[in-house]
Amino acid sequence: MPFYPTSIPDLYVFEPRVFEDERGYFFESYSEKAFRDIGLDITFVQDNQSYSKHGVIRGLHYQLNPHAQSKLIRAINGAIRDVVVDIRTGSATYGQTFSIDLTADNKKQLFVPAGFAHGFCVLSETATVMYKCDAFWNKEAEGGIRFDDPALNIDWGLPFDELVLNQKDFDLPLLADCQNNFVYEAKAKAVV
Repeated sequence: MPFYPTSIPDLYVFEPRVFEDERGYFFESYSEKAFRDIGLDITFVQDNQSYSKHGVIRGLHYQLNPHAQSKLIRAINGAIRDVVVDIRTGSATYGQTFSIDLTADNKKQLFVPAGFAHGFCVLSETATVMYKCDAFWNKEAEGGIRFDDPALNIDWGLPFDELVLNQKDFDLPLLADCQNNFVYEAKAKAVV
């Protein structure tokens, strides 16, 4: 199961091996062994699924410690621009963003460790997104960053007038003002 490191430490793209023939396709969308083989000892405890219309942005969200979540994200229908921001104090990549288009067609997934704000924008007419989490959601631990923070300069993949957000996401603080209790801890390099 191929994992590809990104420009930000501990953040990985997972591209499953897909077996296709005249009947359709088959692939292993998750394997605990594959994660352990590259040094990621993760136990997922919750699966979340969302359905959204074109232009919807959900994010940028995170859960504060001790309820922080690592996630494995994929689009099972449609296409999204998935975006993360490193918010681990002390990280050489603090405040840097990474984005990738996750689609039902490309079947790529993004592994996002705790210490990142996460969001996505729906590029297709609709999209169904599924993500695994290694900790349960906790309302009191919710945190977030504004989608249009000028310091982040995020390209959501659509013109501004096509973006759709709820009021809660519009009211999130900028990165400079967000509540954050993440500290970067260098880990042994994963084998990929």
